[in-house]
Amino acid sequence: MRFGPLAIALLVTALSPAVQAQDAGLAADEQILLKQISTNKKAVYAANLGLTEEESAKFWPIYDEYEAKQKPLQDRFLANLNTFAEKYDTLSEDDAAAVLKEKMAIEKEGAALKQKYTAKIAKALPPKKALRYAQLETRVQNLVQRDVYSLIPLAR
Repeated sequence: MRFGPLAIALLVTALSPAVQAQDAGLAADEQILLKQISTNKKAVYAANLGLTEEESAKFWPIYDEYEAKQKPLQDRFLANLNTFAEKYDTLSEDDAAAVLKEKMAIEKEGAALKQKYTAKIAKALPPKKALRYAQLETRVQNLVQRDVYSLIPLAR
């Protein structure tokens, strides 16, 4: 089974600004789309946080670092998804256990990373703006997860 649109959806919605589109190994027009959506994601934060120059100087390096640290988790998620897709029709109990174990590890590491960087942002921004960031981050992640997981068929 092939999940091509899922890979694009995941990359499009989760690509960090620090990651170059050519690393994704996609066609030129897909690279343009990825770059545009990455820029749009950053614009959502900029528009909704209302940062001063001083706050921006503190926030954006933390944000960019967080996005860069998420990239390996996104790569692992995609690799795990590809494993599931390759074995979808012949998925054994052992295969399912391995996919599940990796899925849970990625989610645990992602939650820990989010906690760590939200705490850093809470130290860099006033409390209301830090809370707004955390709310936006949760909304973005929930939308991405909803869209991505709606494309993944359930194991048989």
